Formats: sequence, structure tokens, C-alpha cells
Amino acid sequence: MNAMRTTLLLTGMTLLFMVVGQALGGKQGMMLAFLLAVGMNFWAYWFSADMVLRMHHAQEIGPGEAPELHGIVQELARRGGLPMPRVYLIHDDTPNAFATGRDPEHAAVAATTGLLRILNREEVAGVMAHELAHVQNRDILIGTIAATVAGAITMLANMAQFSALFGGRSSEEEGEGGGGLGGLLMMFLAPLAAMLIQMAISRSREYAADADGGRLCGNPLWLASALNKLTLGNQRFSLRSAEAHPATSHMFIVNPLSGGGVAGLFSTHPPMEERVRLLQEQANRR
Repeated sequence: MNAMRTTLLLTGMTLLFMVVGQALGGKQGMMLAFLLAVGMNFWAYWFSADMVLRMHHAQEIGPGEAPELHGIVQELARRGGLPMPRVYLIHDDTPNAFATGRDPEHAAVAATTGLLRILNREEVAGVMAHELAHVQNRDILIGTIAATVAGAITMLANMAQFSALFGGRSSEEEGEGGGGLGGLLMMFLAPLAAMLIQMAISRSREYAADADGGRLCGNPLWLASALNKLTLGNQRFSLRSAEAHPATSHMFIVNPLSGGGVAGLFSTHPPMEERVRLLQEQANRR
């Protein structure tokens, strides 16, 4: 199922890429965008995880640098029958975490120093169990590819805005590809379409990762407690690297962005109250 979703995502993103290219350069722009998209899809599959980790200035750590975190991940991976993922630390006061990689054999989990500061051992285990559930369910590839390709589409849309505002193309070219108006439309439509795709792949997988993570750590209430603390922490601070790279926001366990109002309509995360409620119900059924 996830292989099909990944294929559909890459196809949809490629089509969006071509539409933006057509708005910028007509048929030639569309063809160039197609060739770029093919290359990007190949690159995204093999290298997007490392790029996302670099975006967030994550540093790989060993058992000697963060023994408790490393030990928690090792124990959960053993319990879940997973290969030991690489463990990364992000030096930021905002408490959050994410997982990435193309498959369980090439997975990585990352946590911020702020998360380790405010959560106790059981709550950290709940968060890491959630992230390893994403690895186990093979959500990480589709999430990572969505982040990189959506970011690229947003970049193209910004180029479309620049083209429309500063000269654009001749009237003949505008007749072929939409000209300045097409560029302005793409500035809004491409990021919106990319965000809608992210929403489609993110909300259901978060509920599933919560449930599987609650079972993996042994107590769903550990994760529920962690989610409450992380929500409060992210209301006080926004994650700087996520603000700089908003296309990656859906990868985090809680929404790392500070935007409210209209931006809140495009949140890639389910309502926190519902996530906590379902975890409490899961605990009551044990």
C-alpha cells in the first residue's frame, strides 16, 4: 500500500512540477520541468533523508553522547524487531522529534535537546516508539519524499512569481503558456497542492503511529503525556529550522510551525485533543 502511495505521490508531484514549468516557459519549460522531476524523483528516493537531516542541523550521536536516548531507541527497536536506526540530536529548545529514511534498514530518528529537557524517560520512550512505528509502517519514505519535492515545487512557484513580476515573457509566449497570470496563479496553487498532498498522507498515519507506538512502548499514556507537553512547548517556541523549511513540518510528531489563522487551515497534523483521547481509550482497553 505504501509503495503505491509513494508512486502516486511522485506522479502527482511530477505533474505539478510540469504545470509550473509550463507556466514559466511554455512547452519547453514543461519538458525541462519533466526532465528535472525525473532526476529529482531518483535523487529524492536515495538522498532525501540525509538532506532533511541537514536542513534541521541534526548531528548523529552514539551511545556515549546521549546514553539514555540511545538506549531507549535500541530497546524499542529490539522489541519491534527493527534494525537499529541512526540516532540524531537537534540543538534547539523547541521540543519535537521526527523519523526519516527510505526503509527500516536505512532509518534515522531525531530529537531536539528541548524534548530531552522537558520529558521524563517514559515519555521519551513514548515519542521514540511513535517514530519507530512510522519506520515499522514504512511511512518514512513517503513523508521524506513529500517534504523534498513539495519544497522544490514551492521554489518553482517562487520563481514563477519572480518571472511574472519582473518582465515575464513576450505576448506570443504568454499565449502559449499563460504568461504572467499563469506565473502568479502557480505561486499560490503549487504550494497549496503540495500541502494538500501532505495533508492526505499525514493525518491518518499519525493516528496509526500513535496506536502502534503506544503498544510498542508498553503504555499509551506515556505517549499521551508526552504529546501534551510537546504541544505546550511548541506553543511557546517555534522550531527555527522548521520555520525555514516548512515543507518538512508534516514529518514531526507535533506541528513545529508557529503560523496561525489561515496557516492553521493547512495543518498536517490531526487535532491533538483527538490523538490524546484515542491513546487514553487504548490504555483503558488494556
